[in-house]
Amino acid sequence: MPENSCNDFHSRKRPYPTADALIYHKERGIVLVKRRFPPPGWALPGGFIDYGESAETAAVREALEETGLTVRLKALLGVYSDPERDPRQHTLSVVYLAECDNPEDIAGGDDAAEARFFSLDSLPSPLAFDHGRIIDDFLQKLAGNKAFSL
Repeated sequence: MPENSCNDFHSRKRPYPTADALIYHKERGIVLVKRRFPPPGWALPGGFIDYGESAETAAVREALEETGLTVRLKALLGVYSDPERDPRQHTLSVVYLAECDNPEDIAGGDDAAEARFFSLDSLPSPLAFDHGRIIDDFLQKLAGNKAFSL
């Protein structure tokens, strides 16, 4: 049988799907969480998509678990799949732009030791994974596309 046959579908390695939310508030900035577990650093709220769950549902769930914020997804920001983006394993992340109505409820939870708003001109370092690139993509879209802005 050919090496890439359908019969070896379950035995091949595949990336792990994740979903992230870039939560933007015009006056407060963007939400980042301080990771409780390695790899260290600040990150967008997000995590692994559960079996039977959509990427959209996972992004909303992870945002609530890690930040205490109830979010509404506004747009797809992008899909990030560089095999080196996560030092633990190959992940593929679907990243959404989101907004919240309860910014005062922000609090770290689940695997986030802390959650905070950061102004766009004073982001913390280091950022985990490829989240610096994701934020840069957001800033470019925000600056260049008025319809994209919240």
